[in-house]
Amino acid sequence: MDATEYRIRGKELVDYIADYLEDIRERRVFPDKKPGFLRDLIPDSAPIEGETWPRIFADIENVIMPGVTHWQSPHMHAYFPALTSYPSMLGEMLSNAINCVGFTWASSPAATELEMIVMNWLGKMIGLPENFLHRKNGSGGGVIQTTASEATLISLLAGRWQAIKKYKELYPDAENGEINSKLVAYCSDQAHSSVEKAALIGLVHIRYIECDENLSMRGPELLQTIKKDRELGFIPFWVCATLGTTGACSFDNLDEIGDVCVEEFLWLHVDAAYAGSAFICPEYRVWLKGVEKVDSISFNPSKWLMVHFDCTAMWVKNSLALHEAFNVDPVYLQHEYSGLAIDYMHWQIPLSKRFRAIKLWFVIRNYGITGLQKHIREGVRLAQKFEALVQSDARFEIPAKRHLGLVVFRLVGDNIITETLWKKINSRGNIHCVPAIIKGKYIIRFTVTSPRTTNEDIVKDWQEIKTVATEVLNEWTPGARPRVPLADTKNRNENFGTSLLLSNSPMSPKIVNGSFAAIYDRDDVIAEYSKTIKLRQDAQNSPAMRRRIKGILMSGKQFSLDSRLDLFHGIEAGTPSPSEGLPPLEDYNESEDNGSTFSGEFEPNEPNDDFLQVPNAPKQKRSKSVDHQVPISMQSEGYTTCKKCGHQIITIQK
Repeated sequence: MDATEYRIRGKELVDYIADYLEDIRERRVFPDKKPGFLRDLIPDSAPIEGETWPRIFADIENVIMPGVTHWQSPHMHAYFPALTSYPSMLGEMLSNAINCVGFTWASSPAATELEMIVMNWLGKMIGLPENFLHRKNGSGGGVIQTTASEATLISLLAGRWQAIKKYKELYPDAENGEINSKLVAYCSDQAHSSVEKAALIGLVHIRYIECDENLSMRGPELLQTIKKDRELGFIPFWVCATLGTTGACSFDNLDEIGDVCVEEFLWLHVDAAYAGSAFICPEYRVWLKGVEKVDSISFNPSKWLMVHFDCTAMWVKNSLALHEAFNVDPVYLQHEYSGLAIDYMHWQIPLSKRFRAIKLWFVIRNYGITGLQKHIREGVRLAQKFEALVQSDARFEIPAKRHLGLVVFRLVGDNIITETLWKKINSRGNIHCVPAIIKGKYIIRFTVTSPRTTNEDIVKDWQEIKTVATEVLNEWTPGARPRVPLADTKNRNENFGTSLLLSNSPMSPKIVNGSFAAIYDRDDVIAEYSKTIKLRQDAQNSPAMRRRIKGILMSGKQFSLDSRLDLFHGIEAGTPSPSEGLPPLEDYNESEDNGSTFSGEFEPNEPNDDFLQVPNAPKQKRSKSVDHQVPISMQSEGYTTCKKCGHQIITIQK
């Protein structure tokens, strides 16, 4: 493609994008596809010769769009907003054309300095104190990171460096690893999973502080946990306060937490990924009370501020902590202004840096502060309207207070009813929501995300929810047998075994293979099943059956119902003659490989609670099969009790 064709195709693509966004309401928001669907539509290997652009362009609708979840749709209510806008996309076009890599000031001076300026703009827009901004002779400043998760990790690593440095001043002989093993981070039990991941990467302990009835982490509870850890010899060093949690958009008490962190000399980071955009409206800055006690804060303009992903704004009060934690200074990255100008490579984990500031600059200039405020307030107003609709229907409840553009709701009754409602809503594809758990209650999150959402869209989506709810409740007939949660099943019947796969919905473990869920007692399983189950005669002596039984006996795992039946099929045939070969049996009397013998922790005939458990053996011995026989002249028959199944089996004695 040359410049002439690029001009033509570029205009065509701009028209396509504009039509896509303006008509997106007509598209199914959630695709009806299964994993792997694209493999049948795209060749296994790249084309040898280049293809024409019209053929490539046609595959946008034929291949890509049928499998897209349309995040810009007014019927998209899952997660949090991930918005874009026309000025943002134009900024990205220009950034892609320039394609500079701004790791140092010298690598692209405009990229570095524009980022400093727009981060000051944005910091002032949300009401941050001056010491968080880039100033002459100041230590604070803002930087654009990739994600809020990355900003959380960066702040934790900076706080970790400071804690280790301070501790080594007190105890010079202490090793870094020894200190690191005692470091403890803190967050609320409603904090995002990225906080836990940051602690895992940083190799530090993490404590979850239980929230109050408003799903808010409070100072006294935090302080109590910190003091307890100090008594145990741990080193508290870092706290993450969340302003706008993922589950219900709740807010930690920043003022109280800030007091604790100042008193205990801990790094305090604020994760305001979603709610931070709302702080451009003065009426929502009440949640920022105490921000002067914070060491770092971040939020995502890429969520609600019309700047498309990726764009996370992060400010620090003391940038020297970042320099100490991430500073590398090879000769090939030095320049004549090193030390005089900001080199953002010292403020982040990656070396390279995209020119993200230009799209943020375009958006702020094009919308202005008042335009962005209007957009935020409209989203909140629409959420209030949806909240009122939910409250008007007695079948529903709102278990947590609405904040900003997120409403959480559920059907009154058991969690399984709300979970069923959520699954049916998403399977229809007309709207898209995601669930969460709040204080043990399964809820559905409804977020107003799109700037194209109207009153009519909200009413239409509510009607969809009501229609599906009616279907669910009609299926949930009164007087039906109550459902027992899987978590309670073991308490009701200790012999009940399950094989579980934890799905993306926390309250809903699934039985993947029904053969792994069986209720049985201590009676002779073989005798009982022989009365009711017809043997698969053609499978008894097949090589496949022998291999399967050999694998079962070698595994040392709890037998499923299918596995017990296969053992039954292989053993019930009776004593084979030498010419027929031997059934696959496990010989517990021989030593093999390393000479170890199988040693169980219980006898199978003893009526104790561990009967169905598999003993923990150091190493399982291989099974004997027709592929591993002793000479016929050395064989003799005998019977013993299988320590896994409890039935009589034939053994070979030498």
